[in-house]
Amino acid sequence: MRLTILSTLLFAGTSLSAGSALAAGELNLICAADVVICEQMQGDFQKAHDIKVNMVRMSSGEAYAKIRAEARNPKTDLWWAGTGDPHLQAASEGLTEEYKSPMLDQLQDWAKSQAESSGFKTVGVYAGALGWGYNTEIFKQKGYKEPTCWADLLAPELKGEIQVANPNSSGTAYTALASLVQIMGEDKAFEYLKALNANISQYTKSGSAPVKAAARGETGLGIVFMHDAVAQTSEGFAVKSIAPCEGTGYEIGSMSIVKGARNMENAKVWYDWSLKPDVQSRMKDAKSFQLPSNKSAEIPKEAPRFEDIKLIDYDFKTYGDPERRKALLERWDREIGAVAN
Repeated sequence: MRLTILSTLLFAGTSLSAGSALAAGELNLICAADVVICEQMQGDFQKAHDIKVNMVRMSSGEAYAKIRAEARNPKTDLWWAGTGDPHLQAASEGLTEEYKSPMLDQLQDWAKSQAESSGFKTVGVYAGALGWGYNTEIFKQKGYKEPTCWADLLAPELKGEIQVANPNSSGTAYTALASLVQIMGEDKAFEYLKALNANISQYTKSGSAPVKAAARGETGLGIVFMHDAVAQTSEGFAVKSIAPCEGTGYEIGSMSIVKGARNMENAKVWYDWSLKPDVQSRMKDAKSFQLPSNKSAEIPKEAPRFEDIKLIDYDFKTYGDPERRKALLERWDREIGAVAN
């Protein structure tokens, strides 16, 4: 009888401990990168930790909108990846939590700068330059000239041959919009975008979708981050990536802990883990060819290097500001989105 009671108590204690561990062992994550790297990161983390990751894949704009909508009752703990501008906007609106990771000292200056400018409410996890990828077979068959500059994308023969994402949903497309404004000035940039609209066949929701369509032969060219074009080339598709001759912007893919996260400690575990060099070195295995933020991480040989690209001095603080971002998107909706083909 004593043994039975003892066994029952031990079982109850074990069940209670297991239940507590289960409750503490979850992480609600939004991943704003390509689904392949999202799933690889999720799998690697779960193998290394006794924490279940409930992951949702969203574009950067969608992720920001979800976190903002849930501000009073957060359902997300951590937002990993996606362009830095909406992360900075979330930080300035008090939607994310200050956290100084012990990994900070190991990061590239651009990653640390992202953290410092946000009051340590976000941090850079990777970087990549904006450009485009075009289908070399389509261009050869149709006799199109290789477009090496932003101006070349306005060529009349490219009518209906270009795709780019919608900047309301896509961080990639917002980076393109903000980059053109910084290169040309706002009014001239919108004149350019109106002219470019004649050649756009579709404004996609996802930032990488345009070059995937080009790889499949559904369109001639996609305006994307160059590493997304390189990923298609690495898969054997006839895609060539281009860095615009006039100069281009770049992203600092970022990471933020949501303010009021239910699983705060687990969010910090992921945060620190994802900044480790061995974790970032694994990203190339998912055909993810960004520049890693940890100085000791292996840079994929396919990754477009900043030193080979004419980069503008992209003003992350200004174009991550909520009012500036809102104004640009509203103007895009009025002048481009409303008349889009």
